[in-house]
Amino acid sequence: MVKLDGQIGSQTGQGGVGRVEMKLIEPVLTTFHVAKVFRENTDKINSIDFSSNGETLITSSDDDSIVIYDCEKGTQKRSLNSKKYGVDLIHYTHAANTAIHSSNKVDDTIRYLSLHDNKYIRYFPGHTKKVVTLCMSPVDDTFLSGSLDKTIRLWDLRSPNCQGLMHLLGRPVANFDPEGLIFAVGINSESVKLYDLRSFDKGPFNTFKLPQDKDCDWTGLKFSPDGKIIMIYTNGNIIHTIDAFQGTPLQTLMGHINNKGLPLEASFSPDSQFIFSGSTDGRIHCWNAITGNKVAIFQAEHQSPVQCVQFNPKYMMLASACSTMSFWIPATPDE
Repeated sequence: MVKLDGQIGSQTGQGGVGRVEMKLIEPVLTTFHVAKVFRENTDKINSIDFSSNGETLITSSDDDSIVIYDCEKGTQKRSLNSKKYGVDLIHYTHAANTAIHSSNKVDDTIRYLSLHDNKYIRYFPGHTKKVVTLCMSPVDDTFLSGSLDKTIRLWDLRSPNCQGLMHLLGRPVANFDPEGLIFAVGINSESVKLYDLRSFDKGPFNTFKLPQDKDCDWTGLKFSPDGKIIMIYTNGNIIHTIDAFQGTPLQTLMGHINNKGLPLEASFSPDSQFIFSGSTDGRIHCWNAITGNKVAIFQAEHQSPVQCVQFNPKYMMLASACSTMSFWIPATPDE
């Protein structure tokens, strides 16, 4: 694998691992190509998450399976099933070999799973409708969930009891900032509220009102890794970025296709310089996060909408998923 220069990049060739330092810049991005395609799933992959060290990737699918990939070797590591409850919105926790996920069968309980023996450690009941946002704190055992029941719940992995409850006026999207000190909640596709984790019960310390999109709803929210930008993605063909401190609109990213009203995930590169999104025509789009300019459009073998796209936090590698999983790497200098 290519370790990024300063943060990611080393490339494996046929003769083993050759350490190649690469910087994530636009000319390198334009050389990205599919290195490996996996066809383990029989239905769409609904969620993906890299481990913090970048060595593995975990996925959940509408076929009730959880698949773990080895990112360095480019191989499937193992596969688990959650036939009874289904599985969605899967995330690694900070403990080795554990994950949390929402359920799409039976009930809307969040489940804490031991991956090495496929046993549940704890259940987190409370939501009464589908969980549509789930995120782990970057620093500790706290996590947030938001549901179509118009609530956000704050949890601690060590207790099945909800640590905090917020009633909202509409569908929520939420996420932590990179330091895990504050979290942002997007409400009703029109306002973003910022909360201090230590005193969230006092209400938001800042609220940003944004112009409403006519034809789409917000489906996800992420902070850039440097904490300066909040990105909001939608079930339309628009991605918004705003200043994380002032709430000022920065860029409106367009050009990707979403003609099915799907929640297409968008993600930052680890250096916060680029944004990636899938599209319903199976392609992946990349923009410069600062200027808003389109950098590249990647053509893969995705036959159906690409709803999950993430960049590896440590290695020069992109993952994109429909019902198949593609690993992307750049061309090495001698190619």
